[in-house]
Amino acid sequence: MTAPARAPSAPAVRTVGEAALRWVAANRSQFRLGEDALALDGDVNRTWKPLGELAQVCVSVRRATTPGDPLHTTACDLLRHAWRLTEDGAVFHELLRLEPFGTYALEVYAAFASAGLRHAGFEDLASATVRTRGWRLTEQLPNRRLGLLNSERRAGFPPHRPVADALRATWLGGLPEPWTFENASGYALTHVVFHLTDWGGEAAGVPDDIASYLGQWLPAWLDSCVQDDQWDLTAELLAVAASLPSPPGADLLAGAWSALAAAQDADGGLPEIGPGPEGRAVQRDFRGRYHSTLMAAFAAALTLGPAAGRQGAPA
Repeated sequence: MTAPARAPSAPAVRTVGEAALRWVAANRSQFRLGEDALALDGDVNRTWKPLGELAQVCVSVRRATTPGDPLHTTACDLLRHAWRLTEDGAVFHELLRLEPFGTYALEVYAAFASAGLRHAGFEDLASATVRTRGWRLTEQLPNRRLGLLNSERRAGFPPHRPVADALRATWLGGLPEPWTFENASGYALTHVVFHLTDWGGEAAGVPDDIASYLGQWLPAWLDSCVQDDQWDLTAELLAVAASLPSPPGADLLAGAWSALAAAQDADGGLPEIGPGPEGRAVQRDFRGRYHSTLMAAFAAALTLGPAAGRQGAPA
């Protein structure tokens, strides 16, 4: 008979989180806005996306931890570094001027704004843009629409449509058959939860029916991700679990945390995808590890932070 999984201890989760943030700090020079950051044909996935993800994770880690905690200290330092890269917000203003309906400018800016880092010129210009019909009618995937609504709120603008309406248009909002879960829907559902909870800070933002659905099916979905060495998605699902009003029992998450820790490289980096049953090549350069490593730090901080007193938190 297989022995029951032991719940992950707080020190074990902390070890994963601290090692991940150390890797991020050691590779901070890779999070940069290159010369093409303001080019209309620039690759957003190489410039604004990594920077925005760095900022958001640092905001969430800082909020979930207390001053003096190494996680908190490192997150604060990295957030200041990220803000400096935007020239204290001036680059956002120029980006919005060049591409007023490119929503990623506001989406990335909102992460900084939620931490009190603001640029008056950007907000003046954005306040005119978000009132236009063109802005309200921008065509987006449902989970991106939900993210934009949260970004508007965080930056101090009235959301352009009801959040509840946008939620029910998403895969998760429809409570689909659990066996239809796969990578694309997995990433869509994690971001729906992140937007509903303001990236793990407001568990009450998850409606009861969705919270119950996730509480029932997250452990099975995590098992499937672990079996295929999908470490980036595993970390995101663990962050979702820690964001719920009543997370699944810690014993149900123990296997995923143990597998994530085992997959983490000695330098703290975490590959997005491991070899899996098919023996895939593992990408260990910056692009192949930065997002999953950020997500590991994010999930660890949420698990150790405000959720610590709720059901499911590690002992």
